[in-house]
Amino acid sequence: MKKVLCIGGGTGQSALLKGLKQVDDIELSTVVATADDGGSTGQLRHFFNLPAMGDVRNVMVALADSEDLMTKIMNYRFDSHSGQLSGHNLGNIIISALAIDGNDFYRAVVELCKILKVKGRIYPSTIQSVTLKAHMMDGSIVSGETQIRESQKQVRDVFYDEQVNTYPQLLKAIEQADYIIVGIGSLFTSILPNIIIDDIRKALCNCKGKIIYYCNIMTEKGETDNYSVEQHVEAINSHIGEEIVDAVVISSDVFPEAVIESYALEEAEIVKLEREYHKYKVYRHSLLNFDKNLVRHDPIKVRDSFLEIMKDI
Repeated sequence: MKKVLCIGGGTGQSALLKGLKQVDDIELSTVVATADDGGSTGQLRHFFNLPAMGDVRNVMVALADSEDLMTKIMNYRFDSHSGQLSGHNLGNIIISALAIDGNDFYRAVVELCKILKVKGRIYPSTIQSVTLKAHMMDGSIVSGETQIRESQKQVRDVFYDEQVNTYPQLLKAIEQADYIIVGIGSLFTSILPNIIIDDIRKALCNCKGKIIYYCNIMTEKGETDNYSVEQHVEAINSHIGEEIVDAVVISSDVFPEAVIESYALEEAEIVKLEREYHKYKVYRHSLLNFDKNLVRHDPIKVRDSFLEIMKDI
């Protein structure tokens, strides 16, 4: 049985995991970013000094055995008529309560995964409450994931200005993985916050598994304006300090004109391949659906894509 480890955060990673959990003959685990400081997550982590739990919750739901009552509870969000609970996600509150009660964020994740009958293991990238920072192209420094996203400035690189540690279980999972999937998610605020942690960076440099990057489909304003596929890969390698990417997966889907025009209004465009020859292998697969003029990864197509790659490398 092959061991597959996914590294990312956000909705793209959830789509990836929904597909991969349907593969019976792999042992699945995922590393999730914990630097988000917006919305319900941001308020709870500020109040209780906890790691960000929002992406962890999303991944739990994606990997849950079925869409039962517990997964609906985990996703329930209090509406504007709920007083001080307004805008809060019930799943975030549950994770926070378990972490505070046991004084152990990682153990809270493990115990809740058992309740949800999660397929695979979920590893927060760190159990510290950390603040992501970015050097911008104009020379300024922006602090906080939300501010980085909303700054409307071009990101040069991201970093932590404090010692950020991870834990042995996660490092062992990286060491033992046969395949490490990087993505799917925002480059600077979902993927890189995981791999710039020094122990994780070193583990990736020394791992035996094949590292496969599922590249973002669209550029993101303020993060990856005008980025090509190659520039996404270069950003990963430069933050790591070595050329670690073995393969890159890009979309072969034909985009409806209405979708392209819709994203152009948000100053986003399709991430394109600039060259034909690379040190890494490039796979072109059908990965997407275009419901309501939105570009979304289709879990079944992503699953089939990865199964093809497993046969090849």
